[in-house]
Amino acid sequence: MQQRVRVQNFTVSADGYATGEGQSLERPFGHADPAELMRWGLATKSWPGRTDAGGSRGLDDYFIRDFSHGIGAEIMGRNKFGPQRGPWPDHGWLGWWGDTPPFHTPVFVLTHHERPSFALADTTFHFLEASPADAVGRAAAAANGLDVRVGGGPTTIRSFVDADVVDEMHIVVAPITLGAGVRFWDDPSEFDDRFHHESVPSASGVTHHILWRRDS
Repeated sequence: MQQRVRVQNFTVSADGYATGEGQSLERPFGHADPAELMRWGLATKSWPGRTDAGGSRGLDDYFIRDFSHGIGAEIMGRNKFGPQRGPWPDHGWLGWWGDTPPFHTPVFVLTHHERPSFALADTTFHFLEASPADAVGRAAAAANGLDVRVGGGPTTIRSFVDADVVDEMHIVVAPITLGAGVRFWDDPSEFDDRFHHESVPSASGVTHHILWRRDS
């Protein structure tokens, strides 16, 4: 099967924002509440780390279960990795995720400032300054034939879409309004010239948008 570049479970507000204003160490999503954005996923049976016996088993759960399926490498922007800006003050910051990051693959962090690679559990973080096409090339080579996921944030995903290197996207629209922040899109139809597009409402109140390239 042909190797693909995918966006998965990427959640935006009803007014198109994927994160709020004022990112900090204490608030990775700025003024946005990630629990509100990701309520649809947190409520599923398959949400990682769930310890109780509850959880939904419908459409939302399907997408949560599918998150790691067939993924061999991840690309993310620096602001998804951490709140720092400019040159790295030190190498003590190892990401938001603690000792066991949820990726389980090589991760390529886009940055203009050099930093050596490091590993946590089964995830190795690499830091590179590269165009979207070059970053995909690096990640694809490390993915052992599996797909590459572009994990965010919104500016990074848009740059990869604009560079025409993304094959499939799954975007979730949550029924909340943020009013400000980093916008992913103005309207879900704006990629319809390049992508087939289906939208499926869920009982949780979110709408799942599935997009795949018209030439695939």
